[in-house]
Amino acid sequence: MSTNLPHFRYHPDPVASGSVHESAETCACCNRITGWIYTATFYTAQDVSGRFCPWCIANGSAAERFEGEFTDAYGLDGVSEETLEQVTHRTPGFHAWQDPHWLVRCNDAAAFVGEVGYSELAAHPEALDPLRLDLRMGGWHDASQLEDFLTHLGQGASAMLFRCTVCGTHLFSELTREPSRLLLWRLDDNRPPPEQQEPRP
Repeated sequence: MSTNLPHFRYHPDPVASGSVHESAETCACCNRITGWIYTATFYTAQDVSGRFCPWCIANGSAAERFEGEFTDAYGLDGVSEETLEQVTHRTPGFHAWQDPHWLVRCNDAAAFVGEVGYSELAAHPEALDPLRLDLRMGGWHDASQLEDFLTHLGQGASAMLFRCTVCGTHLFSELTREPSRLLLWRLDDNRPPPEQQEPRP
């Protein structure tokens, strides 16, 4: 991460994760051009004409001025009020196909690493194995199709990876897209998707 950006304990590299980009855009909170702009979620009932710089997120001024949150408090059970404030009001959120939620481990919010594919997940079996189990519990009973889907993560669907700030364990949050059977069919495969195939005799 650029050393010029503020430090976010629970989102250490918002540039790599895609939540913060280089930009000549003026911050909607401080009205300055800082060279960086936040592009992910912000929840508020107010009209906001623009986006925020990382500094107005870090010091809490954006959330306070526009009475909003960068992340919903859902899932942040068991953390201190200080941590809850830090994650929801002073930490960049991230993009997800559903409303994103933060993970908790060891009584602290986990740090968001980013959107990852199979190779990154395979390096952290403590995150990959629960994802595999979660998909099985969701109805993916064909082991070969399940493994095919997992090994093609990063090509149409990805997983959200977190890291515990206390013990260092990696955790997966959710998939960036619904893990439907259609995602099993690779882009270079000419077979029709399952719903369109002729029934076997």
